[in-house]
This record gives sequence, C-alpha cells and structure tokens, in this order.
Amino acid sequence: MTDQAGGGHPVDALAGECVWQLQATEQTVATAESLTAGLISSRLASIPGASNVLRGGVVAYATQIKTSVLGVPEDLVERHGVVSAQCAEAMAANARVLFDATWAVAATGVAGPDEQEGRPAGTVFVAAAGPVGVRRENLSLTGSRQEIRDASTDAALRLLLTLIRDVPDGGAGPG
Repeated sequence: MTDQAGGGHPVDALAGECVWQLQATEQTVATAESLTAGLISSRLASIPGASNVLRGGVVAYATQIKTSVLGVPEDLVERHGVVSAQCAEAMAANARVLFDATWAVAATGVAGPDEQEGRPAGTVFVAAAGPVGVRRENLSLTGSRQEIRDASTDAALRLLLTLIRDVPDGGAGPG
C-alpha cells in the first residue's frame, strides 16, 4: 500500500494515482464513509495537491447521518439496510451532489467483530458515482477490524481509479 519516499514520508501509490488522474483531467472527488470512518479521505488528503481535487467528505457512521446528511432514503434503509449495495450507491450519488464533485466514492459495511443487520464482519459495499452513473463492488473480506477497514479503503480507491480512467475527461466529451 505505501512505500517510503525521501525524508521518510509514506507515499500511497493508489491514492496518489487517483489524485494525479483527477488533477490531470481537472475533476474533483468527494467521499461518504461509514466503516472506513474517514480513511478514504485521509489517504487522498495525504497526497500533495489533494486540495485541488478533494471537495470534502462525510463520515456517516450512524444510520441517522446517512439519512439526514447524505439523504439516503429511509425507505431504502428499511428495505435493504445500511449494510447494502443500495445504501452504498445512494451514499455515493448523494455525496457527489452534496459536494458538487465530478466523482464521489462511498463505503459501508461491517468491520466487526460483531454482525450487523445479520451480516457477518467483512461484508462490505463500495460504490463510486460520476458522470457515467453509479458502480459498486460487493466485498467479502477477512481479517481484523483494521484489516477489513484498510481493504475496504483500497477497494474504494481502486474502483474510483478504474472509473476515472474509463472516463478520462469526466464524461464531458468533445465540445
């Protein structure tokens, strides 16, 4: 995940590539995080130049914050739960609007040690929203609480990077 650069500062290649791609195409990103509790934003913000592309983020650990701040519909939560692909998609789509960003990335799930909504630790959903709509990944992770959170962050950043690369001009197209 990280390498050491001169001066002993960690270099996060995955977050660095996201920031570089966003800068190169003059695009922006926002985050909506539950189980990662700000790790995605933190990794992006650790990259020099991130202030040019990172619009902001919400740590929505509580269900009430997902609904009141991020605008996840309460009926969606009642039908699917907060540990669901649908919730991750709504978090990403709504964060994109809230922060007026080209892209938004979201993560929700169970880091453990206990189950939530009948789902075991390691059940994670990440989503990214952008000009091409919303895409998600369903993950089944293993490891400690911190390992699950770190792997969720990696997955969210990889999904974001894939989408940025697939739509290098932000979907604006020519003219």
